[in-house]
Amino acid sequence: MIIREGTYKDTGAIISVLKASLGEAKLPKSEEIWNFKHYQNPFGKSLILLAEEDNKIIGVRAFMKWKWKLGEKVYSAYRAVDTATHPDHQGKGVFKKLTLEAINISTKVGDHFIFNTPNSQSLPGYMKMDWKKVSKLKIHLNLISPLKMFISDTNYKYSIQKMGDENVLENLIETHNIGNSRTSNLFTIKSIEYLKWRYENNPLQKYDVKCDHDFYLATYIKQHKYFNELRVVEQIYKGDKGLKKLNRALENLTKYMKVHIISCSENLGGLIGFSGAMGPMLTVRNLNLDIDNQLLNIDNWNYTLGDLELF
Repeated sequence: MIIREGTYKDTGAIISVLKASLGEAKLPKSEEIWNFKHYQNPFGKSLILLAEEDNKIIGVRAFMKWKWKLGEKVYSAYRAVDTATHPDHQGKGVFKKLTLEAINISTKVGDHFIFNTPNSQSLPGYMKMDWKKVSKLKIHLNLISPLKMFISDTNYKYSIQKMGDENVLENLIETHNIGNSRTSNLFTIKSIEYLKWRYENNPLQKYDVKCDHDFYLATYIKQHKYFNELRVVEQIYKGDKGLKKLNRALENLTKYMKVHIISCSENLGGLIGFSGAMGPMLTVRNLNLDIDNQLLNIDNWNYTLGDLELF
């Protein structure tokens, strides 16, 4: 078995392995989506590892590039995302071999850590490779008044409504990043390029975006068996005025979207409801860290749901 880094030319063969291993029941798989996730990411190209036998790709592991910041220091990280082993080659330890090689490569080049939110089936395998649990993600829930259900619309169309030019949004983002740099918490560095990539041009999920010079809000409806959830995946705002306008935009959305509950990260203020560790388990793998203890405390992570949500 040969382990090597993947290139753009391997994309077609990679998609074939993903489809053979995982199907397309949960997430669609195509060259367009793969390139969006792993080559168009403004944080940089993903680390892609391939396993080969007889000149055929039998396994894939992709680690999406990410940037976190604490104070004035930027941390180069990867998020462990796409992984697949061809059904004809399972049981050969492909997943482990690809993951260990990714750790070796990223450690040598000076990256700081790998993070992800593995499911219960894959979590034990990560723990054997020195991943550590941080905590289940803290999520805030706000119940919607039943009266709104009678006037809401099940056919609401997502839209992107941005008031002002890019200079206005850039100023808002800069204020947001500077404010977060003054805290003692890790946060994802935001930019216009990031927001366009993550939400506005995402081929995997349509998002509703509302924005002016005081706030940026990205949401979508997550459908469950017995209820609909309005998930707030991104919130950027400037001061109390921006927070009030953002929450007003959320309130207006619930008038038109047929939803029963709002979910968001715990750090979004102004919403009545309750919070708790109800999300997926966040785990990390130290590579070249000098803040290991801080990283293992979920209260030191200033995240939005979009920072950590699987896509």
